[in-house]
Amino acid sequence: MKLFCKAAAVWALALLATPLAADQLSLFRIGTGGIGATYYPIAGLVAQAISNPAGHCEPDEICGVPGLVAVAQSSSGSVANVRDIVGGRIESGFVQSDVAFWAYSGVGAFAEEGRQTSLRAIANLYPESFHIVVRRDSGIETVRDLSGHRVAIDEAGSGTLVGAQLVLEAFGLGGDAVSVSYLKSDDAIEKLVNGDLDAFFLIAGYPAKVIEWASEQTAIRLVPIDGPETEELVRVNPFLQTDVIPAATYDGISQVPTLTVAAQWVTRDDVSDETIYGILEALWRSDARRLLDRGHAQGRVIRLETALEGVGIPLHAGALRFYRDVGVLQRRSERVRTTN
Repeated sequence: MKLFCKAAAVWALALLATPLAADQLSLFRIGTGGIGATYYPIAGLVAQAISNPAGHCEPDEICGVPGLVAVAQSSSGSVANVRDIVGGRIESGFVQSDVAFWAYSGVGAFAEEGRQTSLRAIANLYPESFHIVVRRDSGIETVRDLSGHRVAIDEAGSGTLVGAQLVLEAFGLGGDAVSVSYLKSDDAIEKLVNGDLDAFFLIAGYPAKVIEWASEQTAIRLVPIDGPETEELVRVNPFLQTDVIPAATYDGISQVPTLTVAAQWVTRDDVSDETIYGILEALWRSDARRLLDRGHAQGRVIRLETALEGVGIPLHAGALRFYRDVGVLQRRSERVRTTN
């Protein structure tokens, strides 16, 4: 209900503030994740870049799609976003690349539901890092040290949950090896600080605000995800890569080896081709570039030249036409799947 009211409030303000008639405006929702992670602030920047309810732009203003009101909408995460997109409850969402592929192919988290063939890609965005957060005095220094401890792996519908399960199983910690809680990271922080939880997983682009909050309330450590188990995970999961979270990303924490997965923006095949084409025109304008560069650190990583990297589902027809027109598709055609 809170999310509906928030979106409705933004919509109502847009109606009041614009000279366009109500029937000339369209709402474009972007499903994200928890407000303390990275999807939400990045989607807020993107929504600002592509919105233009007034239908015109003053000089030096960020100029989006005429009549479009874009809204970043908090959600449970990648899996929930896919379900809301294909169910027609939102127009688009940020989704981990592996989750998007599983959904379109009807495997992994979507094995029971089957293929979600209406799913389409808009753009690849930025890498998301796996975080395992523990108290610095916990004695937990490796993934295997999580055995017998209380671990939050996010809630049903999140990409973090499916990623955490992959890591735990790879390190032999499936079944009852850990005491699992299904909590969003902002709820997990409180329990970690109070000593009611030993660790929590989060997959997000760094720096994640929720982890910065955790470090302000207690001394924390990030558990490294490395070794032969990680190498095997990358071998069998082509959407995963090894990487590091740089030193000083979070206060007092040195460089940490980890895994990453791409965050991608996806939509549904029946969303207007012209809308998606216009959104991409607006997103890659120089004024939007300035907005992305001034916002969250991962906004600076969102680039036209990497917009098709790692895309494992068909492009939306409007996106396909845009990337052809600007010449990106030709340069990346061997790495992009453009048809069913």
